[in-house]
Amino acid sequence: MIYQSRFQKLYREKIVPDLIKKFGYSSIMEVPKLKKIVVHQGVGSSVLDKKIIDHSMNEITDITGQKAIFCYSKHDESGFKLRKGMPIGVKVTLRRMRMYEFLERLIVISLPRVRDFNGVKESSFDNYGNYNMGITEQIIYPEINIDKIKKNMGMNITFVTSAKNNEEAKSLLSLFGIPFKFKKNKNG
Repeated sequence: MIYQSRFQKLYREKIVPDLIKKFGYSSIMEVPKLKKIVVHQGVGSSVLDKKIIDHSMNEITDITGQKAIFCYSKHDESGFKLRKGMPIGVKVTLRRMRMYEFLERLIVISLPRVRDFNGVKESSFDNYGNYNMGITEQIIYPEINIDKIKKNMGMNITFVTSAKNNEEAKSLLSLFGIPFKFKKNKNG
């Protein structure tokens, strides 16, 4: 038997039937699924200090469990002392098992560690079924040793789904357990 993470089983056994019931799909192949998760950290200050980008690369690798790659500048920008081909960020694209394991750690462990957390924004969908969220500090991840942090840096997390619209994508991510903020009623 092939090992499946808890969130893979959750998707197959609970989320798929719930989405079929809610949206009335005629085939299981129509049900939206999570294709990949991209974790990206822009490190603009790496132009002045090369060690920062290496440190960022190690942190993202530790957080995701997969080797991060550099993102390079595409053109020169003299105002920022930036030359074409300089590393200015790191990213990781997670798929299959690692994607589900990262999602579970994010929802169960990391997001509850955010100070004064009351949910993620609903407005960060892109009308194509993808969702973007920002994390302001990397210290919410237990994999990060607080004593070794050189600089607090945030990161962007993009959830790429096969959903056709925002409503389907939001339903999919909500069933996984992404805590969206509740809309406030005008009456209070």
